[in-house]
Amino acid sequence: MRNGTSITEFILLGFPGIEGLQTPLFILIFLIYILTLAGNGLIIATVWAEPRLQIPMYFFLCNLAFLEIWYTTTVLPKLLETFVVTRTVICFPCCLLQAFFHFFLGTTEFLILAIMSFDCYLAICKPLSYPSIMTSKLRLQLALSSWVAGFTIVFGQTVLFSKLPFGDNNVINHFYCDVGPILKAACADTSILELLGLLATILVIPGSLLFTMISYIYILSTILRIPSPTGRQKAFSTCGSHLTVVSLLYGAVLFMYLRPTAHSSFKVNKVVSVLNTVLTPLLNPFIYTIRNKEVKEALKRAMMCARFGST
Repeated sequence: MRNGTSITEFILLGFPGIEGLQTPLFILIFLIYILTLAGNGLIIATVWAEPRLQIPMYFFLCNLAFLEIWYTTTVLPKLLETFVVTRTVICFPCCLLQAFFHFFLGTTEFLILAIMSFDCYLAICKPLSYPSIMTSKLRLQLALSSWVAGFTIVFGQTVLFSKLPFGDNNVINHFYCDVGPILKAACADTSILELLGLLATILVIPGSLLFTMISYIYILSTILRIPSPTGRQKAFSTCGSHLTVVSLLYGAVLFMYLRPTAHSSFKVNKVVSVLNTVLTPLLNPFIYTIRNKEVKEALKRAMMCARFGST
């Protein structure tokens, strides 16, 4: 493998063969993007404006909402461009930046969700000692460590990607700069990079999933021991939204990245990528809003204050 590359830009194929559907798809995804920004932004504004929500669970939820805003912004504008231009081009440094931020934010999301499962475990299994354990300092340290760990894991691999030679092969069979298509376009032996990527994937995805599953085993065992049905329902509602989000995210990502044909089945991966980068960030704020009584009440109070303030 030699250093450097002789190309200055990549061509994103997007979704070829969808003639006649570009306009409706552009409108649909653009509306989803706006709703995603509005929904996650509303959660952040509501949590920070409502004193009753100044607890660790909603602090981590704000981190997740902030992350989702930038996660979708990294990919969706370029996806929208593929529907309106015949040749979608992205410069080489921009492609590396997009890949870096996409996987940096994605990695951080898994770590944040794992921390949220730990927070649920403490809240349900150790309610008396929860305030003394989950202090403001600890929750800040946990959130910051997730962002730093995500950055560290992805940054080194991005530096190695920047050294790949590509020659004249500058076509990426995707709607954003994903790792698989980039490695496919490189004119060099990428087995070492694929191995490093697989190790990082195993460390982050199954590792955080195992941690989350262990947390929920303890949570469910504690809930089942609660004698009152009302108490069980209230305890489960505390983590029900988080469990739904975890199921959606891990289901899509495990299918996409841990299959034996992950780098060859690009058509399937692109469809799953749309679900992961478009629908999941959109659904997260609605899941937490619909299933969370405290957030719904805070939103109602904010809407009433805004209505009376305007009058």
